[in-house]
Amino acid sequence: MLQNKAICRQVRAALDEDIGTGDLTASFVPAEKQLDAKVISREAIIVCGAPWFDESFRQLSSSVSVDWQVKDGQWVRAGQTLCVLSGEARSLLTGERTALNFLQMLSAVATRTRKFVEAVAGTDAQIVDTRKTLPGLRLAQKYAVRCGGGVNHRTGLYDGILIKENHIIAAGGIEAALHRAGKIAPPGVFIQIEVETQDELIQALSAGARMVLLDNFDLAGLRDAVAYNRQFSGAAAVLEASGNVTLDTVRAIAETGVNRISIGSLTKDIQAADLSMRFSGTV
Repeated sequence: MLQNKAICRQVRAALDEDIGTGDLTASFVPAEKQLDAKVISREAIIVCGAPWFDESFRQLSSSVSVDWQVKDGQWVRAGQTLCVLSGEARSLLTGERTALNFLQMLSAVATRTRKFVEAVAGTDAQIVDTRKTLPGLRLAQKYAVRCGGGVNHRTGLYDGILIKENHIIAAGGIEAALHRAGKIAPPGVFIQIEVETQDELIQALSAGARMVLLDNFDLAGLRDAVAYNRQFSGAAAVLEASGNVTLDTVRAIAETGVNRISIGSLTKDIQAADLSMRFSGTV
């Protein structure tokens, strides 16, 4: 689970962005007014984002209570109630959009991830995310990927080494790049290298690569890469397919025998889940 301080920081930034010097509209509501509300999903989704939702109201008022009817990572049907809230009307009104923004976005990421995971069920391939995330929300989105059943790749540039084409050029070739990466990699940090052709794959494996990203290989190329990797004299490397993966193509990619399939659209191309917060008054 994401550290609480990161959630607090993300929510604080979102509230500051929305409220600024104050919520002008909510200010005309009597300070003593209490409201009840419930959040309903208008579509079938994987729920994700409860900690961010709760924190959005906690930072506004200690009087707001949130009673969750479901848990993060759970499928819900259209029309199902996700949670029930009660407390100061002003706080509920002011926090509504920020709280829903987090819940809608993260539920969308989790739901999209689950669809890809289900599409490759029965194969050995894992669905993996990338660094193509919304600025400032990477940790939240990677949590959502896990809720959807996916696997996190490196969090950032500091906890994993991915040698791409420009790194290879700058280092003087595949063998040189892998050698230099091996010398500077901290203990436990993986080293992955991206290749675009079978010849580059052979070079990488011959140079001792243990994790290889197969960039935009077609299905025949992926099958050949898997077959060659299995026949290689050393221990087989982890092979990851990447590039323009869709729900229509992911099953066939998984059936080539690759170990991982990385998909930038899990976190990059997001259509928010359709949620609604409905209010009712109390005395």
